[in-house]
Amino acid sequence: MGYTPRLKEEYKGRIIAALKDEFGYNNVMQVPKLQKIVVSKGVGAAVADKKLIDHAVEELTTITGQRAIATISKKDVASFKLRKGMPIGAKVTLRGEKMYEFLDRLITSALPRVRDFSGIKATGFDGRGNYNLGITEQIIFPEIDIDKVNKISGMDISFVTNAATDKEAKSLLTELGLPFQKN
Repeated sequence: MGYTPRLKEEYKGRIIAALKDEFGYNNVMQVPKLQKIVVSKGVGAAVADKKLIDHAVEELTTITGQRAIATISKKDVASFKLRKGMPIGAKVTLRGEKMYEFLDRLITSALPRVRDFSGIKATGFDGRGNYNLGITEQIIFPEIDIDKVNKISGMDISFVTNAATDKEAKSLLTELGLPFQKN
């Protein structure tokens, strides 16, 4: 048998049983699960300098361990000097083993490196069981060499679950180890 990520084993072993008891599910298939994690980064200055997109793609690839792609604009915006089809950001969608590996690295090594960290805000839920988290500096990830960074920038991380409500999704993400702030 091959390698299984730590969080995936924990989900199958402990978290399914805990959520089943908490919400009173009749079937294991009713228990919400994490479907994908999308890490994206907008590069507004890429309108003037195309090399910034290459740096953003390279950084996201290094952080996530999966090849990132450049995102392109969908329409013209004259005030931003933006044309349709120009690259303006980068993103990567993680599923399966790589998703659990990234989540484990985020929880255990990246988030504790944030200055004055007291937990993540619980206000990022969208009403459909998905959670969005903004990170202000990419240098919190240990994979990034601070000497090679040309500009400190942030990124957005979206956790997509199949939970019906935000309460179920928050319980799932808390059980997986995301440190939410205490009210």
